[in-house]
Amino acid sequence: MNKVKGGLMLAGAASALLVAVACGAQEQSATWAVKGAMPYSRAETVAVEVDGKIYVLSGHIAGTQATSFTQEYDPATQEWRDLPFMPYVASHAGAAAVDGKIYHVGGFVANVHVGAHDRVYEFDTATENWRQVAALSAPRGSAGVVALNGRIHAIGGRNPDIDIVDTHEIYDPATDSWTLAAPLPVARDHLGIAVLDGKIHVFGGRTGATMNPVARHDVYDPATDSWSQAGDLNVARSAGAGFVLDGKIIYAGGECKTPDAEQRLTFDDVEVYDPASDSWTELPLMAEGRHATAVVAMGNEGLVIGGNAGCGGDLRRDTVLSFTFN
Repeated sequence: MNKVKGGLMLAGAASALLVAVACGAQEQSATWAVKGAMPYSRAETVAVEVDGKIYVLSGHIAGTQATSFTQEYDPATQEWRDLPFMPYVASHAGAAAVDGKIYHVGGFVANVHVGAHDRVYEFDTATENWRQVAALSAPRGSAGVVALNGRIHAIGGRNPDIDIVDTHEIYDPATDSWTLAAPLPVARDHLGIAVLDGKIHVFGGRTGATMNPVARHDVYDPATDSWSQAGDLNVARSAGAGFVLDGKIIYAGGECKTPDAEQRLTFDDVEVYDPASDSWTELPLMAEGRHATAVVAMGNEGLVIGGNAGCGGDLRRDTVLSFTFN
């Protein structure tokens, strides 16, 4: 397997933006830093952490609309390693891990949001082998996918007709089967998703075109198979990076903040959700907005990987950004 050393490191004041942020009643500081770089610019990927390594799957690079690329990233050494290709290409997919195995769920095969499929693939990180498992109940791309209690949840997304759906289904690896669950209260795709305190939080997303983002925040309780509404985002956004740190949800970036033909920049907004107050607090802006990133939380940091700094496929990036509370 090939090894590639991440090539972009910045030092001193140029490497990190240290800012004071308010989280509930206690003031904290937070740092955004450039931690390294992918071997090439990449977007609309998904990432999953297993045993201290990050696996970045599918997405697209320059000149492609979907790929089957699989790579492993070691945050400790900042080295990248190529792994066996996934059996089918995809972008805008979802992924989550259970018991050392990664499940890559759905996705599109062409732009823009074209060719949604129902394929689900399992990657065994121990043997580095792929296999196809039970398909979704219907083809979907740009769904939210997370693992909870040993099962995989796939929520929302777009179907082959590019219609946005409210479908919520759960995959059980033990039986290799999907079961329908309570649908998302408001159908949307390109949504933010995170697991906090045993519940699934779905925030933001879009109900139509790129310029139809919502601020809505819904919470799924697996114990009752039901949804409740939580505090809305301050800034309606879709396609941002959502992750959990220090018992709070961070949502960074989104598409498109300035969609006009001259600028076409992404959202640089960052917010933190505190479940104790059921509210989102705006944090200082990112140094550069992002959307279509992969994101993983490890230990005390969130890693935001690749993505685009412009609307659509504009300004594709190779950087790995690190967010930490101090």
